[in-house]
Amino acid sequence: MIHVNALGDPCPIPVVKTKQAIKELNGEGQVEILVDNEIAVQNLTKMAVQKGYGIRSEKLEEHKFRVLMAVGAESSSSAPQEECDSCTTCIPDGRRNTVVVISTSKMGEGNDELGATLMKGFLYALTQQEELPSTILFYNGGAFLTCEGSKSLEDLKALEAQGVEILTCGTCLNFYGISETLAVGGVTNMYDITEKMMKAGLVIKP
Repeated sequence: MIHVNALGDPCPIPVVKTKQAIKELNGEGQVEILVDNEIAVQNLTKMAVQKGYGIRSEKLEEHKFRVLMAVGAESSSSAPQEECDSCTTCIPDGRRNTVVVISTSKMGEGNDELGATLMKGFLYALTQQEELPSTILFYNGGAFLTCEGSKSLEDLKALEAQGVEILTCGTCLNFYGISETLAVGGVTNMYDITEKMMKAGLVIKP
């Protein structure tokens, strides 16, 4: 059994750590994960259901949960598998030419600080996907994410190193006066942005 301590880790790190532990099992075994919130338990459960792993969880104390995930032959004998109920998150294999478009430095509406944290988490989560997008387009407020001072630069550079095309709107860089601070990827224009979105098999906008 592999033990994973994800106490205090923000989303999506508990899932990422668990996936790394599963790889170390070489196809069969159990992973025990400790997390400090129910959302992390739900995320781990969803991942297990999608992958066909056995899963069970328990609350040990306030802000401490134990999740046991069973992989391979262990899944049928050591941990009961929960059934997927109207799951809509499964993505067909072989999807290609996915384009992600980011028009703001924050994700969602409401609290700006929370929105910035969510966007950082989204970009980090992209680096952990088995199938990466072909292109990420940044425009308007999203342009700040590819420039010096962005907390997501490390993740964006990691994506670029794996072949993901990172492009930022030149008009937007000029408008905000940050053209000289571009730190990852290249500069593009609205025609190219439109063309890439039109030809994409899937466009994702967080």
